[in-house]
Amino acid sequence: MQFDEKFLQEMGLSAMPEGQKQEFLNYVQEELEVRIGERISRGLTEVQLNEFDMITDPGEAAKWLEKNRPDYREIVNRTIEEMKAEIRANRARLVGA
Repeated sequence: MQFDEKFLQEMGLSAMPEGQKQEFLNYVQEELEVRIGERISRGLTEVQLNEFDMITDPGEAAKWLEKNRPDYREIVNRTIEEMKAEIRANRARLVGA
């Protein structure tokens, strides 16, 4: 998922002050990574978590998740949609209205 001006438009945040846009986009990306990581790690063993932590190649990580957490795509999509709903619910506050 791209976190850029198009994303801000989709969320109704085009009116956000220019100086805050990149900071907000960085926050959204970091927060999603944390939330997704927490959700994916639930149900994995300590051995699996350590094994996953050792993977550095994104392609290998995707293959590993496909095998060990086959619902990871659903988790990612659901988490993104939840975050979008939170952003939309707070749109007025985020643009400073």
